Amino acid sequence: WKQFDRVKNEGGRASCQDDFETFAIMRKSQYLTWNEELLSSYYRDLLLAEQNGWNLIMEKYARMMQSTAPEKYEKLAPTLPVRTKEREQITEEIIKIQVAWMEQFSEKFPKMAGNARSIHTYEDTAYHTSYETYLRGELGTYGEETFVLYGRFIAGLLKEEKNLAYETMRNTAILYGYKSVEEAEDKL
Repeated sequence: WKQFDRVKNEGGRASCQDDFETFAIMRKSQYLTWNEELLSSYYRDLLLAEQNGWNLIMEKYARMMQSTAPEKYEKLAPTLPVRTKEREQITEEIIKIQVAWMEQFSEKFPKMAGNARSIHTYEDTAYHTSYETYLRGELGTYGEETFVLYGRFIAGLLKEEKNLAYETMRNTAILYGYKSVEEAEDKL
């Protein structure tokens, strides 16, 4: 929250930066799906960033601008940590899996999905960032250990035939007071 709260937007402070409750629900929904090892690694990433005066949330938004504001991204790109071609390829494989999960979720739960981000990068605008682009930005901020652990996490879910989009949205529904995704879908 501290890093999110400190993000400097070009047009001034965004309204979502004054909504801790929604921020907490969105992040908890995601982190409740993670195992302890992955959570600990990401926590270390956050602490290291703080120690070094680096804001991972600002980095994420800068990385997302590659799609939403390419000209501005070109100016920011030299300031961002460099990611290897191999890491970029693995990132794209992870994204393919997660986008497919979100597409499946959207087909089954269109009302809940309709309250979330659009799914695909081709739907991005200067004022709207898709799930795919957001994920690409987020993955780009993970330290190497966290990135490897996250890749293993996704591979494990795939092997177990679990859908991370469903698991995250189930957590979201419950944190908003519904008993299940199905109940949330019915009531929306």
